[in-house]
Amino acid sequence: MARLIRTEKEVEGRFEEVWLVVEEDPLSQWPAGPRDVVGRAATRKDALERVRGEARFTADIRLPGMLHAAVLRSPYAHARAARVDLAPALALPGVRAAIGPDDAPGLETEAGYVGAPVAAVAAETDAQARAGAAAIAVEWEQLEIVVDPEEAVERGLLHGEPERYERGDFDDAVAHADVVVEGTYTTSVVLHNALETHQSVCEWVGDRLDVYTSTQYVWGVREEVAKGLGIAPDKVRVVCEYMGGGFGAKNSAGEFTFAAAVLARATGRPVRCALTRREENVAAGNRNGTIQKLTAAARSDGTIVALGGEFINALGWDGWSASTEGPMKMLYACDNVRTVRSTAKINTPPMKAFRAPGFVEGTFGLECIVDELAKKLDLDPLEMRRKNDATSNDGTPYSSKNLAECYARAEKHWERRHEVRARSDARWKRGVGMASQVWYGGGGPPSYAWTRVGSDGRIVVVTAMQDIGTGTRTAMAQIAAEELGVPLDRVEVALGDTARGPYATLSAGSSTTPSVGPAVRAAAADAKRQIVEIAAQRYDLEERVLDIRDATIVSADGNLSVDLTEFLSMLGNAQILGKGARGPNPTGMSVLTFGVQVVEVAVDVETGEVRVERVAAIHDVGRIINPLGAESQVEGGIIQGIGHTLSEQRLLDPETGRVLTTTLDAYRVPTIADVPEIVCEFVDEPDAHLTNLGSKGLGEPPIVPIAAAIGNAIRDATGADVHGLPITREEMLRALKERRGAPAAV
Repeated sequence: MARLIRTEKEVEGRFEEVWLVVEEDPLSQWPAGPRDVVGRAATRKDALERVRGEARFTADIRLPGMLHAAVLRSPYAHARAARVDLAPALALPGVRAAIGPDDAPGLETEAGYVGAPVAAVAAETDAQARAGAAAIAVEWEQLEIVVDPEEAVERGLLHGEPERYERGDFDDAVAHADVVVEGTYTTSVVLHNALETHQSVCEWVGDRLDVYTSTQYVWGVREEVAKGLGIAPDKVRVVCEYMGGGFGAKNSAGEFTFAAAVLARATGRPVRCALTRREENVAAGNRNGTIQKLTAAARSDGTIVALGGEFINALGWDGWSASTEGPMKMLYACDNVRTVRSTAKINTPPMKAFRAPGFVEGTFGLECIVDELAKKLDLDPLEMRRKNDATSNDGTPYSSKNLAECYARAEKHWERRHEVRARSDARWKRGVGMASQVWYGGGGPPSYAWTRVGSDGRIVVVTAMQDIGTGTRTAMAQIAAEELGVPLDRVEVALGDTARGPYATLSAGSSTTPSVGPAVRAAAADAKRQIVEIAAQRYDLEERVLDIRDATIVSADGNLSVDLTEFLSMLGNAQILGKGARGPNPTGMSVLTFGVQVVEVAVDVETGEVRVERVAAIHDVGRIINPLGAESQVEGGIIQGIGHTLSEQRLLDPETGRVLTTTLDAYRVPTIADVPEIVCEFVDEPDAHLTNLGSKGLGEPPIVPIAAAIGNAIRDATGADVHGLPITREEMLRALKERRGAPAAV
């Protein structure tokens, strides 16, 4: 039964009040623990297609007569295109169309960063298109640039008013505390660098626009493109069968999609617009840098009495301001918290969501200063975290929380610190650190799914979601197979096409499995109900005594056992169609994920090299659908976090605002040589209040605590405090000098 509710919708930690039509979820949760299919390790349904090269990514789309587009980008960090002459481009061989500022959404006269899109060209080949873009004559009016975030805040160059939060009496708590620690923590700008760059292929079929694109949200692109071009959403079809990574940067259409669509309409031919690797590192978005001036105060027994922070998000020219202060507000039971977050508008490329935006940065500062507090108090960091474990989210009860169990399971890894330290020598110092994690991941409505059962006994789950490489296609198949009582190989999943499936949510904010999974189970349950109804009629039995187990229709008394495929063959051309919807989240509860990571490092005190040797990750994300896929998610998040912590950094020319690290030669992502031993554990306890699955998302939790845990392990190994990311050799040597009392080099 459908009903209208007013609820709070959360995406990437951003909340808004919305009206939603939701359907009640009549299914009870399965009991905890592994079942026949769910909770068992499963290889990816599309594994063979991927390794054989048969999986069709957007980069593989080749349409008849397809043209190639290139974008002219600003060479200045802040300038106005006073005049744009497209004629020189149109005169070149192979060029078929050119558009300028305001001809397509995203192409603008005022450029706020080096690489901002201004114009675009479509030509027969990619080389001709790029030559055409370079030939466009632009008369630039250069404007003042500001790239320093602190200067921007001082001058009032902000994206909106500062965000302020306070509970309790922060000043009084600090004044009466036994120990107070203050520190400034910084995190650098890091780049997504997905293997598949941002790209779209657009084709007009009559008055309908088909968009093949690498996206985390096919329905969001559909809506955005329809609005931007002034056409009905049903006239836009968006397809994403496979994609090569996004990490948050591919939640929207982007100027490349609009350029391809407008140029396709102008030429009457399909148009591809794909960013190069250099463009990817300049104009595709980034995790913004932060400056965090933090204060933590505690009583001598380790009770944290006050937490405060002044946060600057160096957003860039555009984007949205993530809640860097979120962990400070949510992770610990502290009565007195004061935060203010200012968002600097500077002439650098725009921010886009990047795997737990804000919380990665904020957890680094918070968990490092909490460890420094524990050190001053001579308290065990694990015990201090246990002592200050929160029992509610600022007064709102949790739908479930098993962080205490995570801490209990972390004990054996934490106890290794004695033997790890003992392996230190004069040059290599070893230590162990830990950090806790809180993040969202409850998902929410609406999401829908259909289940189609044919006379051949095959089952197809249809939902217009997208698998962004995380294995959710396999998880959906497992859920349907479990509910229908059939082996996993009987189930296929059709996804990634807005014209061939019902609405499903975006794949961001750890929301895919907890949002779409319950709808898939409901659709499978609907199909199963219909099969049982038909079987009851066929065998003159009551429905309540029938079930489907191991692809066999059975009766409770054991007198009936019929192969499901054999039974379904009687359908002929008829089909059984089940439908399902995702029910509402629990009212008045905070749905969050939790975890802890314990890291072992080795530090070369002569060169400043830091090696991460082992990571133990224990996470509480509700029911685990596919343990193999879940472990892969944890490993990927940790590896990406190690890059953020130790090597990845976008470098900028402070005079011109130009990005200097535009290739993978210059921008240092981790390699297999940087990957430590990774041990994964999951509490695997379903959230009893959350949907018919009790599952939460796992896409982002693993990356949240890793930087802080590495920083704390470095302190354990060397006694040096590191307050800035990335922890390069230079930063490590500076911290070691400071630890020894020598003046740091300027």
